[in-house]
Amino acid sequence: MTSSDSTPFAGLRPERILDALESLGYRCDGALLALNSYENRVWQIGIEDGAALIAKFYRPGRWSDAQIAEEHAFTAAMAADELPVVTPLAIGGQTLFAHGGFRFAVFPRQGGRAPEFAEPAILEWMGRLMARIHIVGARAPFAVRETLDIRSFGVEARDWLLASRMIPPDLEPVWRGVADQALDGVRHCFERAGTVEQLRLHGDCHAGNVLWTPDGPHFVDFDDARMGPAIQDLWMLLSGDADEMGRQLGHVLAGYETFREFDDRELQLVEALRTLRLMHHSAWLAQRWNDPAFPAAFPWFATNRYWEERILELREQIAVMAEAAITVR
Repeated sequence: MTSSDSTPFAGLRPERILDALESLGYRCDGALLALNSYENRVWQIGIEDGAALIAKFYRPGRWSDAQIAEEHAFTAAMAADELPVVTPLAIGGQTLFAHGGFRFAVFPRQGGRAPEFAEPAILEWMGRLMARIHIVGARAPFAVRETLDIRSFGVEARDWLLASRMIPPDLEPVWRGVADQALDGVRHCFERAGTVEQLRLHGDCHAGNVLWTPDGPHFVDFDDARMGPAIQDLWMLLSGDADEMGRQLGHVLAGYETFREFDDRELQLVEALRTLRLMHHSAWLAQRWNDPAFPAAFPWFATNRYWEERILELREQIAVMAEAAITVR
């Protein structure tokens, strides 16, 4: 990791942010509000004689221009189908811009609150909209964006963590053994599911990426859009114990199947995908640790307790993956 990789946003000072927006013809009023984002940097920026805009500055080196263009094209296709997604503004026929060494996109500001996913009516509403998103996602594959699979989210995450020496030496052998067992469990889940359809996904559909308004939800932040199974966009809507998740999933699928058939074999993947997400998240924190924002936001990451909890977490996942798949109630 080079010094520029270690502090990728060091040069993104307030004046550079304002200059970037003004390079597109906007007149900023100087108001800046940092929004909650670690992978990228996202700012609400006041505009003279107009509504505030959101500027998203992409983490250098993460996505190529072509990969970002695929994300933008995907959101544009959904908007064309009248789906409530927040899409980047096209200015002069472009949606991706560069200024001062940073790539960025501009979005309209969308208000809203976090949804109450425990409510049956909201879960059914989310299911209907996810089905419509997946209808668009199934029309054509991504050509250059990544695929959510065992290699990219599990094996590479394990290997990177072991090579990084971020795991405390006294816990590394235990973590390695548990991670290997967890990956075996993931493979068995995928084997039980068999071949399932791969389509373009939101990829990170949790409550923080959904804004609820009086008119319903709006989907934001497709930065993690990738190829994968449909269930990836559904399981993160669920919470609680197995019975409660089964009940919630029943409401989600009741809405989903209003517009699109769901392949029940994908239920075998819920806990496998959860396990991959847990491993990928640890690797993500380790890969970003030299970014000053990460130690400030996640100080517990570099502690023994964090890794002890991850070992217990993976052991729990190994046990859950060995059980029958989630039952829709």
